[in-house]
Amino acid sequence: MPHSAYPAKYRELIDEETWAFITETNSWYPPETLNNTVEQQRMVYNKMCRAFFKGYPEGVSAVDGVISTPDYDIPIRNYSMEGAQPKARVVYYHGGGFVVGGLESHDDICAEICERTGFGVTSVDYRLAPEHSYPDDFNDAVAAFKYVSADSALPTIVVGDSAGGNLAVAVSHTTRNIDAKPVGQVLIYPGLSSDLSKGSFIEHAEAPLLSTAETTFYKTKRTNGNERLLLEANCSPLNDTDFKGLPPTVIISAQCDPLSDNGRDYCNKILATGGQAIWFNEAGLVHGFLRGRHTSARIKAAFTRVVDGISALGKNDWPYK
Repeated sequence: MPHSAYPAKYRELIDEETWAFITETNSWYPPETLNNTVEQQRMVYNKMCRAFFKGYPEGVSAVDGVISTPDYDIPIRNYSMEGAQPKARVVYYHGGGFVVGGLESHDDICAEICERTGFGVTSVDYRLAPEHSYPDDFNDAVAAFKYVSADSALPTIVVGDSAGGNLAVAVSHTTRNIDAKPVGQVLIYPGLSSDLSKGSFIEHAEAPLLSTAETTFYKTKRTNGNERLLLEANCSPLNDTDFKGLPPTVIISAQCDPLSDNGRDYCNKILATGGQAIWFNEAGLVHGFLRGRHTSARIKAAFTRVVDGISALGKNDWPYK
């Protein structure tokens, strides 16, 4: 889609490098893909992810595994850095609207997090909608976290982008009162709300790469059209009534994204209880920006904030004022 197809305000907010990323993304995954079958959407999405794949940094390797549960054998991928003495582990939940994505879609992102932090990273291939409705994705996310935290004496951080950010938060809320709980969470443009009728959902309803209508589509698929499920706190964590006892939280949102306010609102709820949280709303960036981290200076800086947040929380450090 040309720049002119979007509201005029984005021509002021978004710089040329980020527009180039948007154009390339649309060339692989055009907005009309949403009209395809889910199977077709996944094929298109997987091709796009392969097109953006940057390979592994030198010294990083990965081994696939499975977490066996009574309900499902959850595929995982474990990343390690040769010669590193990791101080923490990361459990990573990929984005994709709970409908697309998997171990391949965020493969190089996880490898780069491993290399830049020196931490071990476990990527989780949770069940996807519509074949598996909520709470299957949530149950897999919790099971994977418990498995990793029990398997390692190291502190564990939960990290996720978009839908994966939702799952990371739900895991933190669910496990906060047990011994094995995250020491921190890093959330990248997370979707945490069931109410799409206000704020950034209106202001950025027609933003590049994710619209409010597309957000509604993914929520409907996730719950098989059962709107009541969206009200549950494990499905939409901003609906929780208790934000005490949560781990230190770093949130990186995109300014030009319907989900932007979710990051701000979640941060404020934690701060209101006396918890530690910080929210970065990345100027001029759009949903899904992680794939552009090698071609846009703004996105590169945002990804560095992600990595720095993971590194700090894994070392029990809070460098934010």
